[in-house]
Amino acid sequence: MSVSYTHQQRPHLPWRHRPAALTAVALAHLIARQPPARIHTLLTHARRGAKPATAAQAKAARDAVIAVSLSCAGEGCLPRSIAAALLCRARGVWPTWRSGIHMYPFTAHAWIEAEGHPIDEPHPPGYYIPNITIPPHPHP
Repeated sequence: MSVSYTHQQRPHLPWRHRPAALTAVALAHLIARQPPARIHTLLTHARRGAKPATAAQAKAARDAVIAVSLSCAGEGCLPRSIAAALLCRARGVWPTWRSGIHMYPFTAHAWIEAEGHPIDEPHPPGYYIPNITIPPHPHP
């Protein structure tokens, strides 16, 4: 569950930043079609070598994804969250990526977090019970 954006509400993204965001969205749509275990494996590998994303970096990536993709600006939480995480990774950082459920009413959702907080989510932390979490890669 997420907020849908109208064309006027979607963030603006300069043309020079669009190719990276569009690439992340295309990859995210391919990854989102995979089974959950495969998504986990792919994103776990993708995060390697990245530093933890700040909330500002994660929000910028999420905004960029929403700016270039109508499906990600709508109810496409899975590709939106994957694309935002991949765009963060392309910039050398990784947010915490999560998917989870809410029991009553039953809904599933995927989102990103940074600095311990969900990024631009309409529900408070803890509303969804995480079932997959891929935090930034631990550094020795």
